[in-house]
Amino acid sequence: MSPLSAFRSQLGKLQRLAQPYFLPIEETSAWQFLLLIVALLAVVVGFTLLLLTGTVALTGALIPELQGRFLPGVPQQVSAIWNSPIGAVVMVLFVAGVAGFVALRSKLRQGRWLPWLLMGVITLLILVINGINVGISYIARNVDNTLVAYKADEFWQVVAIYAFCLVLALPIRALQGYLIPKLGLLWREWLSSRLLGRYLTNRAYYVLNPNDESAEEIDNPDQRISQDTASFTSTSLSVTVEIVAALLTFVSFIVVLWTISSKLALWLLAYAVFGTALIVFASRKLVQLNYLQLKLEADFRYGLVHIRDNAESIAFYGGEQQESREAERRLGGAIRNYDRLIVWQALISVIQRSYDYFSRFLPWLVIAPIYFAKEVDFGVFGQASIAFSQVLFSVSYIVNNIDQLAAFSASISRLEGFQGKVDTISQQVEGRELTAAALAPAADRVLERSGGAILVRHVDLVPPGSDRRLIHDLSLEVGPSQRVLVVGPSGCGKTSFLRLVSGLWAPAAGLVERPPISELLFIPQKPYMILGSLREQLCYPLDPARFSDDHLRNVLEAVKLPELVHRYPDLDIKQDWPRLLSLGEQQRLAFARLLLNSPRFVVLDEATSALDVATERDLYELLTQREMAFVSVGHRPTLKAFHDTVLQLDGLGGWKLIPSASYDFNSGA
Repeated sequence: MSPLSAFRSQLGKLQRLAQPYFLPIEETSAWQFLLLIVALLAVVVGFTLLLLTGTVALTGALIPELQGRFLPGVPQQVSAIWNSPIGAVVMVLFVAGVAGFVALRSKLRQGRWLPWLLMGVITLLILVINGINVGISYIARNVDNTLVAYKADEFWQVVAIYAFCLVLALPIRALQGYLIPKLGLLWREWLSSRLLGRYLTNRAYYVLNPNDESAEEIDNPDQRISQDTASFTSTSLSVTVEIVAALLTFVSFIVVLWTISSKLALWLLAYAVFGTALIVFASRKLVQLNYLQLKLEADFRYGLVHIRDNAESIAFYGGEQQESREAERRLGGAIRNYDRLIVWQALISVIQRSYDYFSRFLPWLVIAPIYFAKEVDFGVFGQASIAFSQVLFSVSYIVNNIDQLAAFSASISRLEGFQGKVDTISQQVEGRELTAAALAPAADRVLERSGGAILVRHVDLVPPGSDRRLIHDLSLEVGPSQRVLVVGPSGCGKTSFLRLVSGLWAPAAGLVERPPISELLFIPQKPYMILGSLREQLCYPLDPARFSDDHLRNVLEAVKLPELVHRYPDLDIKQDWPRLLSLGEQQRLAFARLLLNSPRFVVLDEATSALDVATERDLYELLTQREMAFVSVGHRPTLKAFHDTVLQLDGLGGWKLIPSASYDFNSGA
């Protein structure tokens, strides 16, 4: 991809990430978004001119002597602006900018006016600070001239003006330093909530399958939602504010510099263009390395979290050496990439420093001849240096911030890639703009019907991303109060069949009718333990407020967990439940959760494998007493007594439906 194409691609990604917070992207175009940005600048510039004019008029009427001392030449400059076409042009743009916001006012709902207001205030502060800096350049010139001329009284007067400018600038800088991160915080909250909502909608979190590093290009969604959004929002605002400041600084000081020496201004522009082109060419590799570094660091962190979450299992196996090798492999990848990264950063740093050092000679080389020819006073040296450095800083923004921009570009790609993926999943599930064939059958072959049954008609089951057919032409019905036991050799597709029934997988052929989520509950072999209190564990995913403490304690006793009531009399206590509870306790707690949810249909994937036969019998009797229909996977012959029908799979596509009373676990028929 050419540099221009890559740049346009990044701008498109940035627009898709940034615009929705400021303007709904579904109802507006990119041109309207850009138009509002230009309108914002026009409104701020026009408002600044009106504010400055009002300040000059007010101080002239109330304190004319202080105006002459602290605002020397400002009234004359304001008057000159209004007497020239510039004033009229600024006012026309101001009115047009206000009209642009009025025209799109219906789109600025749901609090979207707030970020525009904050951006307007921030831009106004930048403009005011820029004006103060221009004034300081003239002050520096007068300081040098009064020192050379030994004019003590004028020197102290100029110093007083300089002190006044500093006192005026400090609170403005402080307010700017607060508003920029505050806007970034509001933006991050909105963007993180938006991505999190889409991640947890339509089972996007399940489709992305972040644990399979080789099968999915969207690695570490947790980092993208948390760390990358924080980095993106803060850096976006920082870059935007710096670009606006650079543009305003360039416009302001290029005029000052041109009045001193047009030759110096032209040399500066040529120097900046050359330096920027050189640094952009040298930094292309930096963007790639930054992107890869984000991925490798996230992979390393995920490996450490994996060790923490499975500490007991690793300790039982004595697998410290293998875990250490895997962690060091992940760390090694991050270190090797960072080693390459610092080489390129060092190269970029050399170019940046060379660019900065040589730029200091240019004002001397150009101003010295005209000074020795007595065409300018000595103060021009100081003013030219200030103006030159300000203009150079503004036009050298890319050179000075290439590291930040490279990291910013990488974060844009990662975050927009994640957003695009979850949006694609939502479109596939909702039947709009189906772009990936993997999920296309789900819209036509899986139906939800309330109050019905689990109905499987002529279904072929093929795992996603595979061509292995586990089940061929299966037809099965599980009606109210019916119970089916799924058996077969290991790897034959028993759990895959439960995923099909639960709606996680779509059939390759045929039709599946299933109850809605509110009427069907899936219990895996290793139950899911949430990050929360014991009360929340029991009630998940229902609202805990629906159940009294006595009800919860009675359910715990019903599933043979009375000791849990004694250990934790306060049901609101929060613990690391997967670590504290044994697998058997977790399975019994899952049955307590099942009783509280009271679904009409239950899918059990070896949900009692860690329990003794007596406890297993008691738990299944609880389900039969409540007349629940269930589909179970299990290997114990004792399970046969709680089921009406046995579905036997062979893993090659074949299957049999056998009455449970006739099924023999020993012979498998």
